[in-house]
Amino acid sequence: MIAFSKPTRGPEQQRLLFDRYPEFGFSGLQLKGGQYAAYLDDPIPGAERFRADWGSDPGHVSSLITMNPLDDDGRQRLAALCAFAGAVGAQRVVICHDVPREGLDDSDLVRFAGELSDYAEQAADHGVALSLHHHTGEPVMHRRDFDVFFGAVRENTLRLTVDTGHLLRSGVTDVPGLLTDFAGVIDNIHLKDYADDEFRLLGQGSVDLAAVLDAVTTLGPDVTLCVDEESRAEVLEGLRVSRDYLTEHLSAV
Repeated sequence: MIAFSKPTRGPEQQRLLFDRYPEFGFSGLQLKGGQYAAYLDDPIPGAERFRADWGSDPGHVSSLITMNPLDDDGRQRLAALCAFAGAVGAQRVVICHDVPREGLDDSDLVRFAGELSDYAEQAADHGVALSLHHHTGEPVMHRRDFDVFFGAVRENTLRLTVDTGHLLRSGVTDVPGLLTDFAGVIDNIHLKDYADDEFRLLGQGSVDLAAVLDAVTTLGPDVTLCVDEESRAEVLEGLRVSRDYLTEHLSAV
């Protein structure tokens, strides 16, 4: 699957995204929190309201992305989100672990790995995978963090979403090497460009996307490739430029 993700401002932009992404060759959306949060207060009826408002195509909800710490409120939100994700037929919940990296040590990463392994098992009860999105400024950020954290994750529980823009922003430059090293847990790749402290349209930043796409060919067929478009471009420009870049560079994938 090749998916697309982009934050939107208000229902008109969201409707534009939902209506137009298939014509640009994308088979699914990975939704940001603001695109589904209004339906989480009561997840099962909320799923019905979401379908009524946005349609029942499972591609609309291929993944749901959340920024979520694991405090009491965060645990409740994550449980509600996993129930909602299962009810709307999402493949996965992608969690950005919204905890500051500063001041943490290896023991904290090991503890977080155990907690997120537990939540991944709970998500599986809803038929949904839980996938960690590493993030600049959050616990899994530096290259060594991946080794420590996933060395403590229980087997066949938590998955990994690799974000090429956040890797470069965090100082991790060997993206193909990381894809190779963690191929066993990767289920999702956020293809994103980055330069001069901002995310860019594909091909307009400093990420070696061609090398990333070459490495993608070595991963399993169930790994989702998602253009995570967080530049300043409007929705249709983001869709068009992303499609054109992939059309030119993805022939070997």
